[in-house]
Amino acid sequence: MPHDAPVLVMEHISKSFPGVQALDDVTFEVRQGEIHALVGENGAGKSTLMKILTGAVPKDSGTIILRGQPTEIDSPARALALGISMIHQELALIPYLNVGQNIYLGREPRGALPGFINWPALYAEARQQLGRLNIDVDPAMLVADLTIAQRQMVEIAKALSLNADILVMDEPTSALSERETEILFELMRSLKAHGVTIIFISHRLEEVFTIADRVTVLRDGQLVGVAPVGEVDMGQVVRMMVGRELREMYPKEEVARREQVLRVEGLSRGRDLRNVSLELYSGEILGLAGLVGAGRTLLARALFGIDAVDEGEIWLDGQPVRIDSPQKAIALGIGFVPEERAAQGLFLNMAVRQNITISALDKVSRLGFVDFRRAAGLAQEYVQRLDIRTPSLRQRVRNLSGGNQQKVVIAKWLSLNPKVLILDEPTRGIDVGAKAEIHALMGQLARQGVGIIMISSELPEILGISDRILVMHEGEVVAEFTRAEASQDEIMWYAAGGERNNDRRQA
Repeated sequence: MPHDAPVLVMEHISKSFPGVQALDDVTFEVRQGEIHALVGENGAGKSTLMKILTGAVPKDSGTIILRGQPTEIDSPARALALGISMIHQELALIPYLNVGQNIYLGREPRGALPGFINWPALYAEARQQLGRLNIDVDPAMLVADLTIAQRQMVEIAKALSLNADILVMDEPTSALSERETEILFELMRSLKAHGVTIIFISHRLEEVFTIADRVTVLRDGQLVGVAPVGEVDMGQVVRMMVGRELREMYPKEEVARREQVLRVEGLSRGRDLRNVSLELYSGEILGLAGLVGAGRTLLARALFGIDAVDEGEIWLDGQPVRIDSPQKAIALGIGFVPEERAAQGLFLNMAVRQNITISALDKVSRLGFVDFRRAAGLAQEYVQRLDIRTPSLRQRVRNLSGGNQQKVVIAKWLSLNPKVLILDEPTRGIDVGAKAEIHALMGQLARQGVGIIMISSELPEILGISDRILVMHEGEVVAEFTRAEASQDEIMWYAAGGERNNDRRQA
């Protein structure tokens, strides 16, 4: 059981950035051996508060009391020395080092000669850390060759190898399957039993109610409330987070089916995609469900011309097309919002204006030169249309919240007026309020005639937003449901490789 005395108190913490008051007089405390959830909308101040705790960002004012003593944490190295470690939402692994090197970077066991690494010892220790998480990954593998879920688990193994007694987990399950999440929760309970304090940040409130002891809610940089999880319900927490009643998480707009905009026949790529066929209609939201590794993202990448296919045919507006590059896909009116928005969808150090207009330079250029007034006008149009919360068009995208970053990625493609928009995990890592806004935007686009393919690992989202649902398993489409037919149980049955129902399978 957690001790009553707090192991950590952050008193009256304030922090501002240019144009933004990120934290305003926030007090946050956690007890030894508890799992304490920290929740709030994107931009509420959660990550900033934790970056102050881990020495990545200096506070403007306030006091940190650690184990009863006032403490200054002025660097990540100082935080680690004090037993504080953080697993970041945006993974901090080095792709072209192997798994073992990433886990023990800067702490590699020394070899017999100075300057040399004891590789057998490093791999043995890395294998031990991976084993704690039941991860079957070779420590000698390059991180670049791992899936997103595997990288997330390696990041967790790296943090645990530091033997921290205060562990901050920022969206640790965002890329994990249901089984991987269960393994992580089992580990968290074991760490808690050994006195480790865990600060758990998650936008998946069902996880908060599954794993946490207490919950602290931030809104607009201020403390809203703290409560034992057993004394509040999900509705109360949502109201605290967004400051309003969130009656409709999935504001589905019913749109009449129109003409076929996309048809795929027999798309195959090795064993990763096998004879995939589908149809998409103008104004339709087609959901792709399946477990991690089912082939959904590979299908999206093939349709956008990133990955070549071995065979198969694609028709757009009834005409056969060959999509062998993203440039060709864009020219044909296909947009793609990738799963990893920070790494693949945005230029983080560039301004909002530049990110929104970079795919539509022909619209904002004259004689080969960018017309900055026209570019600013186009960007401002989408900032207003999508309600992108930014101090100005010159704000760097890396300084926006996750939900607003996602809106910028979508705005980039909307500026091209796409016929087909592929959204891979469109609400991954964003809060409940921003999710509802993205869902509403998808409904508006469908009403305007855009055909949308949505990949999501959240079954409530698939069921709440899709007009039709295709289920993938091991590179194949194994079932098809209408919105009225679908249920979580049936989708999971087919996604996990259950016996197929040929009448429902996509022909």
